Amino acid sequence: MTARRRILVTGASSGLGEGMARAFAARGRDLALCARRTDRLEALREELLAAHPGITVSVRSLDVNDHQQVFEVFRALNTDLGGLDRVVVNAGLGKGRPIGTGRFDANLQTAQTNFTAALAQCEAAMEIFRAQRSGHLVVVSSMSAMRGLPHNLTTYAASKAGVSALAEGIRAEMLQTRTPIAVTTLHPGYIATDLSAGAAKTPMMTSTEKGVRAMVRAIEREPAEAKVPAWPWVPVGFLLRHLPLRLVTKVS
Repeated sequence: MTARRRILVTGASSGLGEGMARAFAARGRDLALCARRTDRLEALREELLAAHPGITVSVRSLDVNDHQQVFEVFRALNTDLGGLDRVVVNAGLGKGRPIGTGRFDANLQTAQTNFTAALAQCEAAMEIFRAQRSGHLVVVSSMSAMRGLPHNLTTYAASKAGVSALAEGIRAEMLQTRTPIAVTTLHPGYIATDLSAGAAKTPMMTSTEKGVRAMVRAIEREPAEAKVPAWPWVPVGFLLRHLPLRLVTKVS
């Protein structure tokens, strides 16, 4: 398998995106990093270049909900690195409220960031990959995409289910047309990040370091889909898919 040397990661200023940037840098990859918080991106860039002086790191400010900016930034980063071999659509939002409780604003923001903005990122990435007839699109979904979930998770789970279906549809076209562009959907389980800091403690919570290692190993294999970390999320995923909904609601 050809090594994907030039990698773009969105949402790279914190959490899983920041962790993946460090892991890919340690593997000697050139990076294109984007997020809203440019001060954190610049600090990360300095850290990575000091630790791995042989790599290139380009950073750009990006609000993924500014869809035109998504295309402009992806094209600029493509130029910065002389091409892109892999794009990791990672930027997302975790907040939400039960449906019908007067917080449509919070649910709308989650839906727009997790699905519509992800669509814009996939469009921008695939535009580049189609032109060069190669590349690896990685879409970070969630184990929450397995089923509809109650309370604050309803919109989040729905948005991640949509992202999973979007990635699968792109993958289906690449297979049908025999276009050499790989598409991977990641379904992370509970991984400690800034987004999960306020969540209830769970015995299945994985540290950021362990979670990122599992994600990067999966990305490097380029499977169609991966639940990460594999333990316990492969068996949990099976249960989520097949348990009666009344039981799923008790453990979600």
